Amino acid sequence: MTSRLHLPAGYRHDRDSHPPADSPDYVSTALRHPTQQLRVLPQRLTELTGPLLGAERLQPGDDDLTADGTGEAVGQRIIVHGRVLDADGRPVPDTLLEVWQANAAGRYAHVLDHWPAPLDPHFSGAGRCVTDAEGRYRFTTIKPGAYPWGNHPNAWRPSHIHFSLFGRSFTQRLVTQMYFPNDPLFFQDPIYNAVPEHARHRMVSTYEHATTVERWALGFRFDLVLRGRESTPFESEDGHDD
Repeated sequence: MTSRLHLPAGYRHDRDSHPPADSPDYVSTALRHPTQQLRVLPQRLTELTGPLLGAERLQPGDDDLTADGTGEAVGQRIIVHGRVLDADGRPVPDTLLEVWQANAAGRYAHVLDHWPAPLDPHFSGAGRCVTDAEGRYRFTTIKPGAYPWGNHPNAWRPSHIHFSLFGRSFTQRLVTQMYFPNDPLFFQDPIYNAVPEHARHRMVSTYEHATTVERWALGFRFDLVLRGRESTPFESEDGHDD
């Protein structure tokens, strides 16, 4: 999880809900977390005015990861939807939301992912959509599988979907992960457990039967809050946890 949010003067980062950038159990953070105090740079015209990424980036079908025009992806179809809100609970409209994920077998369509799980020729694992006037988004995909990684012995990532959000400009990009309820692998996942316990539920979607489509797909809701006490956990802004 990473964050490039430019905070306004006087805004206090919520250290009680966001993970520290240096989380020893998540081994690779030792190689990429800041080792010196970060410096605040003033926002100038280029940071405040662009580039603005929105509906012009979309292509037909970008919000449906289950069909690539040549066939259907393998796995349990799911509909993921929710709202993007600010600290005061107001909707964030017209913001670009991108997702990427592993396939139903837990493998990414990427040249560096070569563990022995099958690739799905009809599933790229990437999609995008734009929030409407009420901050709502919705896309259709396949529930991703768990996969092994080299962080610690017998390490497996819980099923998850990566989310990237763009605010009014690229410098406001935020990245997080959405998990699924009651995953049995939560106990040993250092990314999930780096977030303080009281805030972890904000990264977990909820099953929503009203969204579930009969004989087609299960429904899950995942709201994203960009700031404030109920904000979705992102990586620590300054690399310090004090």
